[in-house]
Amino acid sequence: MLLGLVLGVVLGLVAREMGPDGVDAAGVADPNWLTETLTQVGGIFVTLLRAIVPPLVFLAIVASIANLREVAGAARLAWKTLAWFAGTALVTVAIGIALGLVLEPGRHTSVTADSAAAPSTTGSWLDFLNGLVPANFLGLQATPGADGSVGLSFNVLQILVVAIAVGIAALKVGEAADPFLGLVRSALAVVQKVLWWVILLAPVATVGLLGKAVATYGWDALGSLGTFAVAVYVGLAVVAFVVYPALLRANGLSVRQFFSGAWPAISLAFVSRSSIGTMPVTQAVTERNLGVPRAYSAFAVPLGATTKMDGCASIYPAISAIFVAQFFGVDLSLTDYLLIAFVSVIGSAATAGVTGATVMLTLTLSTLGLPLEGVGLLLAIDPILDMGRTATNVAGQALVPTLVAKREGILDRTAYDAPRRGQAWSDREVVGAEGLTVPAARRDASQDAPEPARA
Repeated sequence: MLLGLVLGVVLGLVAREMGPDGVDAAGVADPNWLTETLTQVGGIFVTLLRAIVPPLVFLAIVASIANLREVAGAARLAWKTLAWFAGTALVTVAIGIALGLVLEPGRHTSVTADSAAAPSTTGSWLDFLNGLVPANFLGLQATPGADGSVGLSFNVLQILVVAIAVGIAALKVGEAADPFLGLVRSALAVVQKVLWWVILLAPVATVGLLGKAVATYGWDALGSLGTFAVAVYVGLAVVAFVVYPALLRANGLSVRQFFSGAWPAISLAFVSRSSIGTMPVTQAVTERNLGVPRAYSAFAVPLGATTKMDGCASIYPAISAIFVAQFFGVDLSLTDYLLIAFVSVIGSAATAGVTGATVMLTLTLSTLGLPLEGVGLLLAIDPILDMGRTATNVAGQALVPTLVAKREGILDRTAYDAPRRGQAWSDREVVGAEGLTVPAARRDASQDAPEPARA
């Protein structure tokens, strides 16, 4: 991954120096062959990861709910997870508001009002409510294309709702559901094996994803919005390297072990810019490296991938809302700052299944009554900021299950403290689906997990 990061930056800079191959009839620059190659390499990997997400989320949630009957205090675990999600979101949005007030990014920018434009995609509280209602059994959505083709997408929040309902129903049915649950566990093992084959491509995909970002966007746009970009990344750094370590130390956990264990997911999130696409890797490192029981992590990680977004739904909307208010000369009151906190804690689920933070940002601006045209001012550097935002999201999605497991006494400290030895996954005993510790060499197919990846 590290080699991929370096090579991606180098190839991205080379592609940017090569310049476009020309301009099409619409006046849009045609990318050169190297940029196009990097785009295809990275895009294929993200597409493969997203293809795995619907069956993985459904099967993992159903199996985890069925396995929760073997875990004492399952309801307490669920409520404590949600409480930690909300609590850490409040802390991070407070940091974002403080940085926005101190650095005043809206008053220190060279961008002009000509760049302001309303976004094509917006968010609202109605989107959040609609996201809770499954459109079909798997939450799949069909979108017709201009060329007559039909594209399929999915809403992870809807998949979660369906999976939770099926899992609870399986518990209520009792023994009659045992054959169904056996099929679910077998299918989950097969999907996880396919997932591992995809994950093996991550180093190559890193070259394409990061190279494409550098070649397409570069760092030029940071000049006009430098203070804003600095404010966002300082906020992300404070959350990731001050708040998270403080929480880990307060709970008696090693900061170094956490970040070394979560690194495969954090690094992939940085280059892929997709919490949902990274979710399979996040769940793998949470179980294998951080010692969270699979029966619990299979519930907490998918839920966090749709609702736990400290970067996209807390730091970024807070600083962006203050930027837009300052840019357009709108004074915010104490009530407005409280609304920013409320939207960050409650409204983040409205972004489920949507790439980027545009929906969350427009939801925040519309709640405050700020001009939506302000979104257009920030789009030029959004991909660069999205890398850090997504990495922070994923770090938080691995952190909360780890803290809750530690406080509930179900964290495997042997796994958490195990030496990494340059491996993506700890070569150790793994926590089985029923929350029991099972030697890696003896686990059965229903408890299969990714093999160690040698550096």
